[in-house]
Amino acid sequence: MAEKLTKQVPTNIITGFLGVGKTTAILNLLKQKPADENWAVLVNEFGEVGVDGAFLSEQGALVKEVPGGCMCCVAGLPMAIGINALLAQNPDRLLIEPTGLGHPKDIIGKLLSEHYENYIALNATITLVDPRNFAAEKYTTNQNFQDQIALADVVVANKIDMCNEQDRAAFDDYVRAAEIPKLALGYVEQGQLDPAWLMLPRVNRDAQFGHHHSHDDDDMPAFELEPGETFRRKENKGQGYVSCGWIFEPTTVFPFDALYGLFANLNAERVKAVMKTDDGMFAFNVVNQMVTVNPVSLDGVESRVEVIDKNPLPWDELEDILLSFIA
Repeated sequence: MAEKLTKQVPTNIITGFLGVGKTTAILNLLKQKPADENWAVLVNEFGEVGVDGAFLSEQGALVKEVPGGCMCCVAGLPMAIGINALLAQNPDRLLIEPTGLGHPKDIIGKLLSEHYENYIALNATITLVDPRNFAAEKYTTNQNFQDQIALADVVVANKIDMCNEQDRAAFDDYVRAAEIPKLALGYVEQGQLDPAWLMLPRVNRDAQFGHHHSHDDDDMPAFELEPGETFRRKENKGQGYVSCGWIFEPTTVFPFDALYGLFANLNAERVKAVMKTDDGMFAFNVVNQMVTVNPVSLDGVESRVEVIDKNPLPWDELEDILLSFIA
């Protein structure tokens, strides 16, 4: 373990299903951290490209990414490498964001193992939920969705400004029916988590199962461009979902309007991108064709886009469209 680490690092898992706003919530927490503290974030994405790390790095966090599926796979090696690298920098707090399709049970087990007992102080697990999801069986019948809530110490109804009374009542009824006492319940807009929730203790909780998928590449190498490449594509699948991602070399410039139109009309459950455009660098966040765009001040980084859905999309056609924008 890291030679410089002199204390147990307070650690929280921030979990929740696809598109619920985990990265936005962590960004807001980083904006509220004490100025004299260094926080670290281990972010895990289902797709192979890794987009969220770019957002988080902009806020000055120490960031490590584990792309390509559940970070606890492969005997925990990708997760352990990421955690060890972050702990070596002696952070004041560690936040862990699993993929929305991941299961927190095995991550909790890893953090509580003998290997980390002297280095990590595991606090409350915080689960974000979009109350509108309770109206769709694809969420309510998903075991990961259920277990993310069951394992939470703090359950937060996010995007409450987009919900109606029925949505909120469905959230309240589900949590109440679960008969699992929570340390706190929250109702927030745009991921505005209360930093005090990070200080709450962890409670031993149970869930139905852990993760049950695997990867082809045991070492899960970083997805990056080779010398001379202008772009690269990679696909992934698991937990009933598929993804396809592209990375483009840093000098590639996309037309903003064309990108926005493409993402708004792309019938996919989730799209994330950080793209260099003719109007500047922007982060695109798309959930069920609802597009959010924010400027980012990242310089010299590759443009990245990741698309996630239940079924494969015409990836070749989508690639041709992206390439036509820069032809």
